[in-house]
Amino acid sequence: MYKKIDPGIKDRIIDKIKNGGMSVKEASIEFGISTKAIYNWIGAKGRVEPGALEMGKLRRENECLKQIIGQLLLDSERGKKNR
Repeated sequence: MYKKIDPGIKDRIIDKIKNGGMSVKEASIEFGISTKAIYNWIGAKGRVEPGALEMGKLRRENECLKQIIGQLLLDSERGKKNR
């Protein structure tokens, strides 16, 4: 069923996807809106330039890699102390 979404909320969702690194799927779950609707907004507004969604994906991947590297460094330091 179709529900009316406030334009301010639409803008906030698109901004989180474009600049905040949030995926469309994450936004869909958080706001209770279908991914299809979000993709339609992005296409209709033309506010997300090509590659912006890819940039968000790369930001999330980068954060994940930083966490992995941090954990590896921590484990390495613990190993040195135990020798």
